[in-house]
Amino acid sequence: LIGTLIGVRVGTASARMRGAATFAIDIVLALPSVLLAIVLAAVYEPSTLTAIVAIGIALAAAVSRIVARDTRAVLANDFVLAARACGANRRRIIFVHVMPNVRSSLFVHVSVAAAVAILAESTLSYIGLGTRPPTPSWGRMLATSQQFLIVEPLHALWPGIAIVVAVLGYNLLGA
Repeated sequence: LIGTLIGVRVGTASARMRGAATFAIDIVLALPSVLLAIVLAAVYEPSTLTAIVAIGIALAAAVSRIVARDTRAVLANDFVLAARACGANRRRIIFVHVMPNVRSSLFVHVSVAAAVAILAESTLSYIGLGTRPPTPSWGRMLATSQQFLIVEPLHALWPGIAIVVAVLGYNLLGA
């Protein structure tokens, strides 16, 4: 949700002004979300908030890239030129003309981004940089069940299945 809200705003602004915003998006996209979270956890403290911020920033860059690309394509259409000729301001053009045309690709990308966020949070919790006890996390469940794999392998199976089902569900939702 954080990545989508920030990404839509940055993407629409980037589509209008190009240049520096696109360069900043490329820099954030070059960093994997897990690496960004590790750096933030090293600077601050490993917590749920740190993981949320890192994953949100990384996903916002990807969402803004998609929104900027689609917004540029919509702004090049004749109906936007007609709306400008009728006196519509930028805000009206964005909300009435651009967003309805960008919505479908944004929905697909947001569903995939939700799956990526689940995987990233599970990874961070598995290595101890995500959600802290007593808050439950599938990644931490996998990490703690690893020591009991030989004795009771089903303890690792259930959180693993939950991660797979959630990620597959979000990916299929966007398909």
